Amino acid sequence: MQATGLNSGDSVSAIQIPRNEHNISRANISNNAIKVLTRLSKSGYEAYLVGGGVRDLLLGREPKDFDVATNARPEEVKQVFNNCRLIGRRFRLAHVHFGREIIEVATFRSNQKTTEAGDRQVENGMILRDNVYGTLEEDAQRRDFTINALYYNIDDFSVVDFANGMVDLQQGVIRLLGDVESRYREDPVRLLRAIRFAAKLGFVIEPATEAPIARFAPLLGEVPSARLYEEVLKLFLGGAALESFEKLRHYELFGQLFPATEEALSHEDHEFPITFVNRGMANTDDRLSQGKSVTPAFLFAVLLWEPVRLRAERFEAEGAHPLEALQNAAAEVLSEQAKHVSIPKRFSYPMRDIWQLQARFTQRQGKRPQRLASHPKFRAAYDFLLLRAESGEVDQELADWWTLYQHANGEEKVSMTEQGRRGRGRRRRKRRKKTQTVDE
Repeated sequence: MQATGLNSGDSVSAIQIPRNEHNISRANISNNAIKVLTRLSKSGYEAYLVGGGVRDLLLGREPKDFDVATNARPEEVKQVFNNCRLIGRRFRLAHVHFGREIIEVATFRSNQKTTEAGDRQVENGMILRDNVYGTLEEDAQRRDFTINALYYNIDDFSVVDFANGMVDLQQGVIRLLGDVESRYREDPVRLLRAIRFAAKLGFVIEPATEAPIARFAPLLGEVPSARLYEEVLKLFLGGAALESFEKLRHYELFGQLFPATEEALSHEDHEFPITFVNRGMANTDDRLSQGKSVTPAFLFAVLLWEPVRLRAERFEAEGAHPLEALQNAAAEVLSEQAKHVSIPKRFSYPMRDIWQLQARFTQRQGKRPQRLASHPKFRAAYDFLLLRAESGEVDQELADWWTLYQHANGEEKVSMTEQGRRGRGRRRRKRRKKTQTVDE
């Protein structure tokens, strides 16, 4: 099966689109990216803005980052920039640092085979290591999708199109470059990237690129879990979490990333588990659209809650205390999940807090609400409770009570927390019986 586009060894005839025929303006490009492009060019190297930055600029979107492609080797880039660090073993890259902004610089890569030891390592069709350098034309062949094979030339401000990417961009099509099966086997993460771009841009996946996705889904099991963690963040923290979630399930990819969650959702007897995840994804999209922060801890807490909840119920049925059941369930689910998508401890610990605090929301008497409200993870746990109520897992009255409590003044809070204690009265102290003395 083969998609329309470049293949290794094809003769390349690039289309050059002059400045007056495209909408990219240097005013919309990061000043630091312009500095990198200009300095490389002045140092005698080819330098192009490439990939998502070019794609998004052409679509009138604000790019998240700017990547540069050049014929300068990583070591040569480092000589040009004092603020440069070389990273990566699978793909050797140069990161040029400007405070918090990093401009990633990649050397043109080749599609040609090499006999040089260590430059390229391929196992079962998957590229494990690739630092074989080539020309601009060869680099274009190595790009994954046609819409990402567009290069912005800093010398004359033109856009160079090697694979009719401009046409696909205008028509809203996700098309894999080259032989589809080979490209997916080379890097199974391309399965996820196809979904991400389709969801993020609102594009359709062309038939040849779409057809083998579900069949090749198991290939994701060969990708390091740490790398899949980064891809999951891109999928769900890019502003199209709900659409990405639905597409992942449609193409049978979600189960490769979160098998316990997929198992729980596929056997649901009522609507709230899938509704809960859907609302969590929609909530993430809403917060991002409003410029609010989103923590991966909350995202993963939503995605893994159903398997944790079900396992905790099982442990309780076997006699475990509710808190102990929840703690053990969380530990087991997170341990199993790490085999598929690893979650750093800086996020897994807050996730446990969010889950464990749920039981404390039912304790609304005395000083317990005040202590809970002062917990560092209260706000995240409260937002989590709201999602549970919206999806029908817990009574809406409970969520409403906590909403009112947060806005109540001191006297109102005392009244709210005393209501559950009325009628209980004060426990009477038992009177000790007097010891009778017997006269001798």
